[in-house]
Amino acid sequence: MPPIELPLLERDRELAALSAVIGELGSGRPAVVTVTGEPGLGQNDLLRWAAAYATDAGVRVLSAHATPAEHEVRYGVVAQLLAEENRALAPRLFLTDEQPGGLPGLNGLLNAVRDRPTLLVVRDTQWLDPASLRWLEALARRLPRAPVALLTSTTGTALTRPEWSVGTPLTGLATTIELALPPLTSGGTATAVLRAFGAPGDPAFTEALAEATRGIPAVVHDVLDRFARAGHSPRADRIDPLRALTAEVVGDHATRALSDLRDPAAVDALRALAVCGDLLDFPLVCTLAGPHSVSESRLRAALAASGLTTLRDGHPRVQDAVVRARVLEEMPAADRAELYARAAGLAQRVAADDQGIADLLLLARPVGDPWAVDTLRRGFTSALRGGRRDLAVAYLARALDEPLAAEDRARIEFQLASVEMVTAPAAAERRLGGLIRATRPGPGLRARATDLCLLGGDTRAARHALAGAIDSAPAAPEPRRGPTGVPAVPPEAKPASTPRTHLVPHRPYAGTPPGATGPDGRRSAAPGLPGTPRAHDAPRSPGPEAAGRPDIAGPDEDPAVAERHELTVLCRVASFLRHDDADLDVLPVPALPDAVHNPAVAGVWAWEHGVAGVHREEVRRLARSAFVPAATGRPLLVVPRLLGCRALLLTDDGDEAENHLGALLDESHRERAAISVAHILTVRAELHIRHGRPDAAARDLAAAQAELPLDRLHPLFLPYWLALSMITDLQNGHTERARETAARPLPPLAHESATTAQLLFARGVLARTDDEPHLAREHFRACGRWLLRHGCVNPAVQPWRSLAAEAAHTLGDTEEAARLVDEEVRLARRWGAAAPLGRAQLSLAVVTEENRIENLRAAVTTLGAASARTAYTRAVIELAAVEREENERRTAVALGPAATVLPPVAPPPGPHVPSAAARPPGPRPAVLTGRRTAKAPGHDAAVWHGLTTVERETAALAAQGLGNREIATELAVTTRAVELRLSGVYRKLRIRGREELRALVQEAEGS
Repeated sequence: MPPIELPLLERDRELAALSAVIGELGSGRPAVVTVTGEPGLGQNDLLRWAAAYATDAGVRVLSAHATPAEHEVRYGVVAQLLAEENRALAPRLFLTDEQPGGLPGLNGLLNAVRDRPTLLVVRDTQWLDPASLRWLEALARRLPRAPVALLTSTTGTALTRPEWSVGTPLTGLATTIELALPPLTSGGTATAVLRAFGAPGDPAFTEALAEATRGIPAVVHDVLDRFARAGHSPRADRIDPLRALTAEVVGDHATRALSDLRDPAAVDALRALAVCGDLLDFPLVCTLAGPHSVSESRLRAALAASGLTTLRDGHPRVQDAVVRARVLEEMPAADRAELYARAAGLAQRVAADDQGIADLLLLARPVGDPWAVDTLRRGFTSALRGGRRDLAVAYLARALDEPLAAEDRARIEFQLASVEMVTAPAAAERRLGGLIRATRPGPGLRARATDLCLLGGDTRAARHALAGAIDSAPAAPEPRRGPTGVPAVPPEAKPASTPRTHLVPHRPYAGTPPGATGPDGRRSAAPGLPGTPRAHDAPRSPGPEAAGRPDIAGPDEDPAVAERHELTVLCRVASFLRHDDADLDVLPVPALPDAVHNPAVAGVWAWEHGVAGVHREEVRRLARSAFVPAATGRPLLVVPRLLGCRALLLTDDGDEAENHLGALLDESHRERAAISVAHILTVRAELHIRHGRPDAAARDLAAAQAELPLDRLHPLFLPYWLALSMITDLQNGHTERARETAARPLPPLAHESATTAQLLFARGVLARTDDEPHLAREHFRACGRWLLRHGCVNPAVQPWRSLAAEAAHTLGDTEEAARLVDEEVRLARRWGAAAPLGRAQLSLAVVTEENRIENLRAAVTTLGAASARTAYTRAVIELAAVEREENERRTAVALGPAATVLPPVAPPPGPHVPSAAARPPGPRPAVLTGRRTAKAPGHDAAVWHGLTTVERETAALAAQGLGNREIATELAVTTRAVELRLSGVYRKLRIRGREELRALVQEAEGS
C-alpha cells in the first residue's frame, strides 16, 4: 500500500500570500517572508510549494536547508545557495579567512539577479550557522535595490533572531511578511480523514484524532498512514488503537527532534525540564541542569527551536508525558535516578508542593534524609484523600527504600498493608506475614497485623501468629482467678452497683449446643446453664490463695502475655469464621484466655457469650470493656471491637453500639484503613436494619462498597454483605434487586464461612416475601443448622426459629410450628433482651390461636421498649387486625341464632349479589368474588363447623387451588391476613394443610 498523500490543508491564506509575493517579483518588488510555527505544522511544505510555483512562473529559485549537523560549519547555508550560480565559489567559502566586513559572493549574487527575478528559499533558519546568518542579514539590507524575495522557515524561536524578522528600518522599503501557522481545526482533521480513507470518519473518531494529535499536520499524516496500513477504519470503536498509535507517532517525532538537538547545555536543560519543569521555575531548572556557560535566553531559544517544549505561563514546559518519557529514556538508569534525587532535594529546599516532591522521589535513588520519608508519607495521605490508592501505595513502597529504624519500618509496612488489602490483597497478606514472623515488630504490631489479616479474610494468619508468639515468648504466668475459677470484668468497665456474675467460657460446638433444640427437634442433653461445667472444659481449681480476693488480673500485664492473649482470641475468631481443623500445619483452637482486663479478650468473650445466649448483663459489661484502653497503652484491635459492637446489638444497646461504631469509624478514617472502614460501615448497616432504618443502611452499604468493592471482598465475608444488601432492598421495596442478589453465584470458599447463615436467612425472608412458604422454611431451617453448628443459640442473632415456625404454620404443620416458636420464646426469655423476646411473642401469637390477643399485646408492650421498630409496627398491625376480627365475630354471634354451627357462607350485599333477605329459598349459591366463583359445600354445613364467615370464604378459595396472593386479591385483603385465616381454618378443622382441606371439601360435595 503506497503512503497516503495529504494536501496543504487549511493553508489558503498562506498560499495566497506566497503567490502574491512571487507575482510581484516580476515588477521588481522585493520581499522578506518568514513562515513560523512549532514543528510539524508544515512550514517546509509551504516553502517547497512556493519553490515549485516560482519555477513554473519563470522565477529563478535558489534553495538551502540549515541543519543541526551543520550549525558550526561556516557559510554552510550560503554555499548551498550559491552552488548553482558559481560552483567554483562554494568550495572557497570554507577556505577563505574571515575578514571584517567580508561577505563572499554577495555582490556577485546581487549582480546576477538584476536581470532575472530570484527567490531565495532557506529552510529551518533556527539552525543557521553564524556566518550564514550575517550573510543573509546583509542580503536583507540590500533587498530594496534588487528583485529578490527571501523566503525562510523556522520553528519556535531561533537561537539568534534574524533582523529581517522584526521589520527593522533596513528592510522598511521591502515587503516584510511573517506567516504564523496554526494547527488544524476539527474541520481540517475531518478533511484529512476523508482524503486518507475516501469516506468520512465517525465524529467521535475525528474528535479523538484532533485531540490526540493536537492538530499537527505531520502527526496527523503519519497517524492516518499507519492506521490505514494496519487495516483499521475510522470508526468510533477504534479510538483506543488510534490513541495508542498516536502516542507511538508522537514519540517517534520526539526521538527525531532529540537527535537534532546537539547542544549539551540544551540537552541537560531539556532533561531537567522533563523531570521537574511542572514543579520548579525555569531558572531553578537551569540550576538543576548544571553549570553551563550558555545563557538562560539561549537555552529558552534552543528548547523552543527543538519543538519539544511549549510555553505555559511564560515558562517552557515539555509537551506531554510521551515526549517526557522519550527524553528521559535516553539517559542511563543511574543518571536518571540521580537527576530525580537532585530535583527532589532542590524542590524540598525551595518548599515546593509535597505531592510534587513525592512524585520526584518515586523515581529517585534513596535520598537518605528523614525529610524524604516524611514527604512520602504526607504524599500518601494526600493521595488517599484524593482517592488515588495506587499512588498512595507507590509512595509508601518507595518510603521503604529509605534507611529506616526497625520500628518505623514495621509501622510503614503495616500502614502500607492496610491499603494493599483493598488494592492487592495477596501482597498485603505477604507483607503482614512478614510482620507476624518478625522477632520484634514493635509494640502490639503483631496483633494488629493479625487483626488486619482477619479483616482481609486470612484466617490462617491468626493461628500461625499464635504459634510464633508461643515459640518466641516466655511462659506466661497463670492469671489469678476468682473463687469460681472464671475471669472477671475490669473495674473501670463495671458499674459499682451491679452485682457480679461469673461466666463459663463458651466454645463453638460441633453439633447442637447444650440447652438448644436443632431444626430436627432433637434437644441436647446437657443444659447450657451458667456455672455448669462441660465435659470439654478444662478443670479449674482456683487455689487457696484466691479465696476472698477480687477476681481481677493486674493492669500491668506483661506485653508478651498481652500479645498471646490477643492472638489467642483472634485465633478463635478465625476458627469461628472458617473451620479448617483438617489442615495438619495449623494448631488446634486454644481455650479462650481469662484475662478480660485485656480489651481484645473482653470483646471476644462478649461475642461468644452473646451468641450462646447467656448472661446478658455480663455480656453487656464485657462488650463495653472492649473499648476501654488498656493501662499499658497497647493499641486497641478492630475485630474485637466490632464483635463488641455486635454483642451490644444483641443486648439491645443499639445507641451505645452506634456511638462506638462512629468513634471506630473516625479512627479508621484517620489511619486511612479502607478495609476497616468498609467492615465498620457494614456492621453499622446491620444496626440500621435492626432499628428499622433501611435508607441509612443502604447509604452505609453503598459507602462500604465504595471503600471495598464486592469483587475485592474476601469470599468469607461475601455472604454477610449480600445478606445485608438483600434485607435492605426488601425493606426499601426493591424486591427485584434482592432477587438478583440472591441469584448471584458464590465462590466455593463462601460456603465455608460462618456468615453463610446470614445469607440463608436473607433468602428465607425473600421467599417469605414471594409467598413461597416451602422454600422459606427450608432456608430458615438451613440457617438454623448453620448457626447451631457455630454455637449460635441466641435468637437475637437471627430469629430463624420464629420465621420457620410461621412458614410451617402456613403449610399446616402446627406441631413443628409450635415446637420452634416455644423454643424461640424459651431462649429469648433466658436471654432477656426486649427485641428477640418481642419477636418471639409475636410469632407465638401468629402460629397459636390460644391467647392470641394476649400474646400480641405482650409483643406490642415488649417491642415498644426495644429499638426494633419494624417488628413493633408489625405487632401493632397484627394486634389491630385480630382485635377488629374478634369484634366482628362477637357481633356476628350476638346477632345470629344461638347455635354452635355458624350460618352458611354468604357474600356481603352488593350491586351484583342480592342480600340474604331478597334471595329465594333453595340450595345455597356459590360464593361470588371479584373475578372467580368460590364454590362451597351446600347442604353439608358441618364441614364449616366453627369457622367464621371470612374463614369460610378463604377456605373455599383455597380448596379450589388458589394461592395466597390470588386469594388476597379476590378478597381485597393482605397476604398476611390470608395466612392468618387459613391458619385458623387448619387448626379448627384439625387438618394439616391444603391437601386435606381439598379432600374434605370434595368428600362433603360427594365427589
